[in-house]
Amino acid sequence: MKKAVVLLSGGLDSTTTLAIAKNQGFECYALNFDYGQRHRAELGAAKRIAEQLGAGEYRVIKFDLSSIGGSALTDESIEVPDQPTEGIPVTYVPARNTIFLSIALAWAEVLQATDIFIGVNAVDYSGYPDCRPEYIKAYENLANLATKAGVEGQHFHIQTPLMDLNKAQIIQLGIKYGIDYAQTVSCYAADKEGRACGVCDACRFRAAGFKEAAIEDPTRYI
Repeated sequence: MKKAVVLLSGGLDSTTTLAIAKNQGFECYALNFDYGQRHRAELGAAKRIAEQLGAGEYRVIKFDLSSIGGSALTDESIEVPDQPTEGIPVTYVPARNTIFLSIALAWAEVLQATDIFIGVNAVDYSGYPDCRPEYIKAYENLANLATKAGVEGQHFHIQTPLMDLNKAQIIQLGIKYGIDYAQTVSCYAADKEGRACGVCDACRFRAAGFKEAAIEDPTRYI
């Protein structure tokens, strides 16, 4: 089996991405990050999901982005918005996907895996600049320039199977693969038990997706 590193946060999108990679025949190495995020319930969710979906290995890399702040997800002095906002929202974490992909790339090189899966989406998302297809293309180019494996002829692929799907389509695909979305945590302000606030951007996109897909929303709300 070909190996792949799959970024798994424990949310709806990353869980669906793991299921897609497994369905495509990859031996999946799930990678998550304890980066000082306020919504820590996602860490437990990701561990359970990795076990349920049969990841070959699950690792959590720990570092602390709360030490630099700049985001409502890492800085407790910045409130998570409960209404839609203009422009790039305060829930954007500076350079997060670049950091995540760089660690995934390092692990992929060690594993001799050439595929990295990430559940970014350019349809139903909050306008984050590191979720756009042009960013992924640029990062893939960097990966092949900046690694020993890339220089020696291996070609890394940053796989984004959800890029052009809306939330309803993502949910319908996940149901096809047998995902129990009740196990996932998407909320930016989830409590310790993983219950969702119901009003943040992530909750709004998720709830709208289940409604459009005509599937009962299994999310546990506060």
